[in-house]
Amino acid sequence: MDSRTRVLTALSGEAPDKVPVALGFSGPDLASLAPAGEAERYRVDVRFVSFRPSPEQEQFERFVESLPRDTRIGGQALLRTYAEWGYQPDVTEVNPLAQARTPADLDAYAWPDTSAPYRYEGMAADVAAYHERGLAVAGNLPHLGGELFETGWRLRGFQNWNLDLLERPELADSLLDRLAAMSSRNAATVAASGVDVLVLDDDVGMPEHMIISPELWRRFLQPRLARVIAAAREVKPDIRVLYHSDGVITPIIGELLAIGVDAINPVQPDRMDGVAIRRAFGTRPALWGTVGTHAALAYGTPDTIRAEVRRRIQELGRAGLVLAPAYDLDEPDVPWPNLRAFLEAAEEFG
Repeated sequence: MDSRTRVLTALSGEAPDKVPVALGFSGPDLASLAPAGEAERYRVDVRFVSFRPSPEQEQFERFVESLPRDTRIGGQALLRTYAEWGYQPDVTEVNPLAQARTPADLDAYAWPDTSAPYRYEGMAADVAAYHERGLAVAGNLPHLGGELFETGWRLRGFQNWNLDLLERPELADSLLDRLAAMSSRNAATVAASGVDVLVLDDDVGMPEHMIISPELWRRFLQPRLARVIAAAREVKPDIRVLYHSDGVITPIIGELLAIGVDAINPVQPDRMDGVAIRRAFGTRPALWGTVGTHAALAYGTPDTIRAEVRRRIQELGRAGLVLAPAYDLDEPDVPWPNLRAFLEAAEEFG
């Protein structure tokens, strides 16, 4: 099998010839993490495409690049979106819509044009080039940290946003409808580019439970997430859907399946039990991730990583599994020997 067939087979809940390997749900590129000349030695089955940054994002990126290399400010892919949305998470957090009280107040906000044609120019050509190499391609949408829930809380402020969901449903509905419409347009664009996997990203989980109740998730987020998925499948009926949320999202797995999600990420092994999910649901949804706590990836040994990769594959099997680190790799505290151990063990045991 080539990489693309391998990934699509796993996302269908079936067993490929080898367990497919990814580095996360939006990248990064292995070449940015490996020493010079090392990246081409290892198999990574998935590549990612995304919308081009806005001029505001590019300006911020130039600022970030000017900082000393040891400056820790968080993941650049997320941070560079903040300027475009007017979100300033500094010492005194600035939430652009914190003062909104009615749906009409949302009209005064300068909504970013995330769907401008220049932002997806060349995406289809990039997808075709990856496909020519036999690689699977996943596509991410532009957003402020997450398509729906996370963008809502950054625009409104976390306390305001949770009160909206409980006490101001008309305002929450209006804001979420705008975000869902934006995401639906962009999901259709990603699907039209020919990607194999649409990536949807919204952190609704905490270490021990969900941030909001499953009931609130079903009321406010599930139907709008379903609209976004439907918009992509109207363009490309066979597109697979990967849903990312950190933390615990076990209570909503059944609902995610019902609206067309094919895989969940990252299934952090210190937060969610992949074996229990397998017992309850079988190989659908596929599990994309499953390897490593943050401490293990950053501070463990290559032998620790190797043993965990072997255990995950033995416990979960090849069917419905895309092996990936369950925590971000684009921070400088994940040493190359540990990442190399992950890739070598996936090849050996997968």
